[in-house]
Amino acid sequence: MLVGQAPGPKERDIGKPFAFTAGTRLFSWFARLGVSEEEFRRRVWMCAVIRCFPGRQPQGGDRPPAPDEIANCAPWLEEEIRIIRPLTVLAVGQPAIAKFLPEPAPLQERVGQSFRSERGEIAFDVIPLPHPSGRSTWLVRPENQERLDRALALLAASAGWRATFGPSPP
Repeated sequence: MLVGQAPGPKERDIGKPFAFTAGTRLFSWFARLGVSEEEFRRRVWMCAVIRCFPGRQPQGGDRPPAPDEIANCAPWLEEEIRIIRPLTVLAVGQPAIAKFLPEPAPLQERVGQSFRSERGEIAFDVIPLPHPSGRSTWLVRPENQERLDRALALLAASAGWRATFGPSPP
């Protein structure tokens, strides 16, 4: 299961998450693990912490979802977790990470690690990833790229990835 932040305006219109610039970067990460965008989309449930486009920021770019928007949409995400019973959740971007790891922490303390989470009787691993937005400069720093590399290695070794795509190539 992949949980993102919110649909962008174009994704909202076509009903396809991560369909544009951020998706190009995101799916390039999975391609490094030997999985194409088409294969990933076919086998992984993709959703978001909110269901609608939150709007634009006054200074440009998409506005992150507000806490009340996230709270209003929480029942849908919880129901998806109950139905899908994921082994691994990819939490993409800070709002998604915060849904599973509520103690605030910078990305540097999250990306490159795996965390255990539970929803009722459902337990799963959470692997945080930075948001793949082209506007993000987080990955420009080499140490953050190394964190992403560690996160992708954790993902390839995770129970959910192995159950979905088989063992990763050597």
